Amino acid sequence: MNGADAMVKCLELEGVSTIFGYPGVAICPFFNSLLTTDIERILVRTEQNAAHAASGLARVTGEVGVCVVTSGPGATNLITGIATAFADSIPMVCISGQVDSELLGSDVFQEADITGAVESFVKYSYLVKKTEDIPRIFKEAFYIANTGRKGPVLIDIPIDIQNGQLKQFVYPETVQLRTYKPTVQGHAVQMKKVMKELEKAKKPIICAGGGVFLSDSVKELREFSEKFKIPVVSTLMGIGAMPTEHPLYFGVVGNNGKAYANRAMNESDLLIMVGARVADRAVSQPDLITANKILVHIDVDPAEIGKNVGPTIPLVGDAKHIFHYMLKHEMECDYSEWLTKLITYKTSMVKKRTTNPDFVDPAEFIRILSEKMNKDAVYVADVGQNQMWSCGNHIVKEGRFLTSGGMGTMGYSIPAAMGAKKGDMKKQVIAVCGDGSFQMSMMEFATMRQYHIPVKVIVMANQYLGLVREYQASTYKGNYCVVDLSGNPDLEKFAQAYDMPFTRVKNMDHIEAIIEDFLKNDETALMECLIDPMDTTK
Repeated sequence: MNGADAMVKCLELEGVSTIFGYPGVAICPFFNSLLTTDIERILVRTEQNAAHAASGLARVTGEVGVCVVTSGPGATNLITGIATAFADSIPMVCISGQVDSELLGSDVFQEADITGAVESFVKYSYLVKKTEDIPRIFKEAFYIANTGRKGPVLIDIPIDIQNGQLKQFVYPETVQLRTYKPTVQGHAVQMKKVMKELEKAKKPIICAGGGVFLSDSVKELREFSEKFKIPVVSTLMGIGAMPTEHPLYFGVVGNNGKAYANRAMNESDLLIMVGARVADRAVSQPDLITANKILVHIDVDPAEIGKNVGPTIPLVGDAKHIFHYMLKHEMECDYSEWLTKLITYKTSMVKKRTTNPDFVDPAEFIRILSEKMNKDAVYVADVGQNQMWSCGNHIVKEGRFLTSGGMGTMGYSIPAAMGAKKGDMKKQVIAVCGDGSFQMSMMEFATMRQYHIPVKVIVMANQYLGLVREYQASTYKGNYCVVDLSGNPDLEKFAQAYDMPFTRVKNMDHIEAIIEDFLKNDETALMECLIDPMDTTK
């Protein structure tokens, strides 16, 4: 067995069924060895999208996503996808080929120090120096990626190491890392303190972040909220932790969230932040949310607790274990007066949009689309105005809402939707993007066509980089600079080139019937919605 065979064997033992990648000479031994396995390899059209697709698969399945690229530009093209996964704590193993180890540091053809380049946004990285180290390194990489605060791990492996011979292949059964021992259980004393504060509280609220999904604690969060009748708000990454229309859910917080959700969080006397970083997009004024209240911060990563705001009760641990413990607690509590007030806020603080009837109203369109989608559908929002309209108007029932939250990476939705669909081919998967973000990843229609991965793609087309234009309108009094997209392609001809159904929607006339027709078959299809160029997210 050579090193490349060992790499493939490791992936098989980790249960990997699909990888996304782009080959080159430095990784060819590995791809050659893949021919002997049932692992499906999907050729993306640019390396960044291999990482986004692996991310989409990981988020839907809970498994570690895998992407594989070659050295030099292949590896550097992957960097944005790695950074995107790191910002949102998505478990991934990223494998890059490397030039011959004896030539490292010689600036030979397609050499790049990728382990050095990604140091600030991977959980860990390996430069493999011995072929016999491959089983141990792969075992550790998958363990690190999918435990504690999850995230991407990079394995950089020179071509001579891939071609080297193993005398014996032994895959470790366990991992022993002296300096990596994530806390999972949660401290019993701290959890008891939380329950005591809940007994005293009059206006408690839970703010759910993306960590609720990563810890597989959605069920436990809902049970905890429902048992004690505690209202819930969410960050952008926490959308879907509670069904949108659940009576205890009060919307998304943050700069682009719901006014009534922000007010609920600010007026609470006990705020339980769970699986959220308390970053600027969700909490723009940390001092405001800590004033006159008890702040509980639950996170598996101790580095996040106290980083942006000081909690009254820090609680390090996995949310699933912590909720299990707290659900055993019995107490008398009545938050009905608080809930009545929040319901009043929710009904009275809804902003009325002024829309142009000559165009599609994106907010209303997304609401109708949500109602027509399957209950367990996966909705993938890109970045820009479309993301703001999506997070404010998409109705999550039993499905998932995916987006790039921490990094805000344009072009994420199409490859991530492709990966999500590959993760569960039975699920309806829809990507919503703007005409700017669409053009960053539209080449992946070739991938979806080649591998028969049916995804519905909706383009909110307004001929602008809409969110930047909106910012320039308010900040620079309408002095627009490099936000004009008037060179856009004709999407009808684009759809014809890929032999797929196309729908252009000019306004809201007959919109329900149009959406139903668009969704009726499980096939790749493209819809273009014409949006007023001056429409805003406010």
